[in-house]
This record gives sequence, C-alpha cells and structure tokens, in this order.
Amino acid sequence: MVSFNEFSTVPTLLRNVVKNIHQPEDTFLIHKKGANWEEISFKETLAKADAVASFFLEKGIVKGDRLGLMMENSPEYVYYDQGIQQIGVINVSIYPTLSEQEVAYIINDSGIKAILVGNPFLFRKVLKVADNCQELKYIIPAFPDFGKIAIPEGLNIEVIDYNNILNRPVSAEETAEIDKRRTEVLPQDVSSLIYTSGTTGTPKGVMLTHYNFVKNVEVCLQQIPVIDETETFLSFLPLSHVFERTATYHVCCAQGCKIAFAQSLELLAKNMGEVRPTVMSCVPRLLERIHDKAIKSGTSAGGMKAKIFTWALEVGNSCRVAKEAGKNPGLILGAKKGIAEKLVFSKIKEKTGGRLKFMISGGAALPKNVGEFFGDLGIKILEGFGLTETSPVMSVTEYHRQVYGTVGRVIPGIEIGIQNVDTKQIINIQTHDTFNESFECEEGEIIVRGHCVMKGYFNKPAETAEAIDKDKWFHTGDIGRFYKGNLQITDRLKNMIVNAYGKNVYPTPVENIYLKSPKIEQLFLIGDKREYITAIIIPNKETLQETFNLKEEFFQQEGDFIEEKEIYDWIEKDIKKISNELAKFERIKHFKIKRNPFSIDEGEITPTMKVKRRIVEKKYAPAIAEMYAKDSAEVE
Repeated sequence: MVSFNEFSTVPTLLRNVVKNIHQPEDTFLIHKKGANWEEISFKETLAKADAVASFFLEKGIVKGDRLGLMMENSPEYVYYDQGIQQIGVINVSIYPTLSEQEVAYIINDSGIKAILVGNPFLFRKVLKVADNCQELKYIIPAFPDFGKIAIPEGLNIEVIDYNNILNRPVSAEETAEIDKRRTEVLPQDVSSLIYTSGTTGTPKGVMLTHYNFVKNVEVCLQQIPVIDETETFLSFLPLSHVFERTATYHVCCAQGCKIAFAQSLELLAKNMGEVRPTVMSCVPRLLERIHDKAIKSGTSAGGMKAKIFTWALEVGNSCRVAKEAGKNPGLILGAKKGIAEKLVFSKIKEKTGGRLKFMISGGAALPKNVGEFFGDLGIKILEGFGLTETSPVMSVTEYHRQVYGTVGRVIPGIEIGIQNVDTKQIINIQTHDTFNESFECEEGEIIVRGHCVMKGYFNKPAETAEAIDKDKWFHTGDIGRFYKGNLQITDRLKNMIVNAYGKNVYPTPVENIYLKSPKIEQLFLIGDKREYITAIIIPNKETLQETFNLKEEFFQQEGDFIEEKEIYDWIEKDIKKISNELAKFERIKHFKIKRNPFSIDEGEITPTMKVKRRIVEKKYAPAIAEMYAKDSAEVE
C-alpha cells in the first residue's frame, strides 16, 4: 500500500515500496541486454544508488549541489538519480539532443559539478565545451571503451568510469552516513532543475521541490486509482522531461510498478510486443501514427477486408457512445462488438502487447478524432495537462469518465482559473471538489495556484515574479476553458494569430483538423497581421513515397520545398475538402510543402517537438513572402 506523509521525499518513495509493498528481491527495472530482457531488483537498485551516493560524499559533494545527467532512459539513470537525491543533491537532467552551446549554457547556469554521459556522442559533446565550464569537475561516461576517445590536452577535469562507481563497496559507516543525509532532505528542498526547452528566449531552470513531485504523484494516483503494484510501464519518453519523470518514473517509485526501458523510438513497436506493458506514457504524435497505420492497414487492400474494418469501427463507435451516455449497448450491439473484437480490434491490440490497461497522453493536444478512434477500439487514452513549472500535472482524465478533446478534471488540492486575456479579470476558478460534468465557461488564459507550482526559476527572480503574480497564480501562457467540467486547451497565448481584420486564430485546433488528412505529417500555420492564412506543410513521407514511387534521393535534393505540381495538387485536394470544416478566416489559402521535417539540430523545434515560431518564420521568410505575393501578382 502506498504511504505518503508530510515527510515524504523522492528518495523515500522507493524505500517505502520495499518496506510495505514488495520484497527487496522483486523486480523493479527491466532493460534489454544483448538479445534478452534483464530484470533488476529493488535491492540491487538501492545498492547501486548507495554506491553513487558514497562516491559523491567522498568527493565532497554536499546538499544543494547540482549534478548533471545527459543520457537516454536506462537503469543507470535511476541509480544516479536515486543516489544523489538521497544526499540532498539536485538532479539537472539535460536533453541529449541539445546543441553544444545549449549544453554549456545549462552546465554553467546551474553550476553542475559532475555530469553523467550515456554514449560516445554525448561524451564528445561535453568534452568540446568542458574548458568553458568553470564549475565542472567530473565527467562520468556510462559506456564501455570511452578511453579510446581523445581527451583535449590540458583539460583540468577528471574522467571517471561509471562502472567503477557502481561497483565500489559501501562500508557500514558510509551506509549510516547516507541514511543520515536522507533524513536531512526536506520536502521543501529542490529536487530537480529542469530547463525549459522554450520556443522563445533563453532556457530557464525550473526549481521543482520534493514536495512538488511527491504531491503530484499522490494526487494523480488518487485521480487514477486503478494503477497498482502489478503494472508494467514501458518507458520511452525522455526522463529529462518532467512528464516522463513524474508520470512513469516517480509513479512507479511510489507504487512499486515495474519500469521497462524501450531501446529506442525506432524499436518501440517491437519492444511493446516483447515487454507487453500494461501502462504507457506517450505523446499524441505516437498515437496519431498508430491511428494512421491502423487505418491504412485496414482499408488499403479494399474489398471485404476494408468493409469488415469499417464496419468494426462503426460498431465500436456505437458501443462507446452508448456507454459514455450511461446506456447499456444491448444484446445485438454487444454481440456485434464481440465479433468486431475478434476480427479487428484484438489484432490491433496485440501489436501493443495485448495487455494495455491504458495510455496517458501528454505534452500536446491529442486530436479529438484520434482519441475517439482508440476509444472505439476499447483502448483507453487518458489525457493530462501541465507544464514543467507545474510538476507537471494540473489536470488528468478520470479512468471512468472520458470527454474527448479535453485534458480531464482538475487534480485535488489546486485551483485552476481562466483569466480574460485583455481585461485580466478572472472569469472562473475550478477545483477538484467543484467538478460539475455539465459546467462550461468562456476561454481565457489558464492560471494555476497550489502545491504543483514550482519554487521559481533558478537565479532569475525577475522572471519568477513575472510568471507568478502577487496572489500566487502561475500564468501558464496557455489558452483554454472548462467544457463538461473538464479543462480544454485551445492553444498557446504566444501562438495566437491575429489577422489583418482583428480575427483571432488559434493554430493548434486548426492544425489538428487539417491533420486528419493521412497525407499530412505536420503543419505550421502563418497569418499574424496578414489578410489570410498560409501554411508550411510536411507531408507523410511514407504515403508520399508510395503514391509517387519516390526514392530516398528525392528527400536529399537541394531546396527546402517540394515544387512538383502533381504533389501540390495531391495535397491541395485534401486541404480544400477539410477546409469546409473551418470558418473562412481559418482556412489555408496557399501553402508550401517542406521536403523534410522541422529539425532540432537546425533549431526549428524544441526537444519536446514544439515548433519555434519566430525562428521558423524568420528562416523561411522568402518562401512565406512568396505565398503572400501570389495575390498581388494576380491583381497586377
């Protein structure tokens, strides 16, 4: 049984599990080693964590120091995090995809004294900037043969083999000292600095306390009480991001669930079949891809197979709608559902491992039609909403109550307000206890107050004061409203497009409508202070290749945009058809087709896959100008 109290901190969660839920020898972590999946017990995890703690104590690291990690999800991440957390050290996890300049900025801004690196590429990245990182004393490679990589001459930083740290013996005296340090870690102490990926400006270090994390886990488990100690989570989203850190790692630490680490995004489908998870945290893009592949697989052959697939989805839809209305589907519909399950749904579910209880989607808005599709299959998708600054969860779908297109009910213990963007008047405030499934209100900026809100931005009091007002409301910068008692996200405040006629266009819902087209992978709307909307479209590469028999060389050609008229016409057909679902001022009038996706390396998107609007508009300004010049040319 999970036990939370006023003294709970991140390092006490796992020990509570061993004390009250599992035996020390029970499995906690699972990872692929060679051709086999290896299981690691709670006992071994805690022993490795103690080895990490004793090493850093020997090196003079003290409570409040910052230590870094830059690596993929793995047991090694957990050993390091658990080890440093129990002696009061602050975890600074850095996205592996960041540039050298961004890595150097975070190391210096946070004052990292040691950094764990997970592979040769990341090791070289740190070595290149290490000379300019004054506080950095230790680089710890967590991979074999790092000695083959040349270290710059004169580098006054010690390189230490992570394996030597993990395998060091820990004396009884050291164990006693670690236990003592753990009791000195307080809930109000900072547990982690997580740097915002930010679509604009310099990254800011968000200070999240042990209380932020532990309380967030506690209330989320209250909201989703079906998670128990028998679950197996498959982890593939980066632990450097707050969503995976809380929704998978910390939940499992608190509840005693197993964590299996996926090998990579490319091998995720294979790993799902091998691990057979019961719960997964995911992002909408993954669900959209599963949706697109299932639709394509079910309908592309045509004939009877396509008819059965379409019929099954219609049956699933009728069952879902009936259940959500509180009605019994009835004998005939129930029998049809059984046939649909056997012929269609079970085959799709088997590709996920066949045991999924539910998936938690976060990080961006899930298109309503995608959520409904999974609901029709009988695969439950719970949506959540939050930011790095809110630990992160502010709201999450209840397991028994689904409202597609929303991000769920307010979690216990906090307040969420909707504030008028222009007048700053608070339109409405909702809590977990005021929930009313028929309540609705107009939209505005989402603000939040309560236990989930960060301590502040590290060494940035002015930015902290700008984000958290005098009444303790944190301003999220997101636009939303309450719909059927649940929070609904409209868009980001900074994303809002105001056209030349003063009409407000929120890009995300418009983009999601166009993304119904299987031909479109990604879409970026343009139109601020302009007479109409244009877009940069990234096509679905696989569909494009199959339709036009294109080789890989086509995507390696010079030129950012595809100019072939037949491809333009092919996409335009869907654009025109889908535009009928939108108001005239929201419709795309002209568009450009980008040859390749927006890139992290090019600085066009953040590690959380959000497009950096200012950078993209500046970089592709000539192409954008060309779209708006078309009508001028026609007039002339």
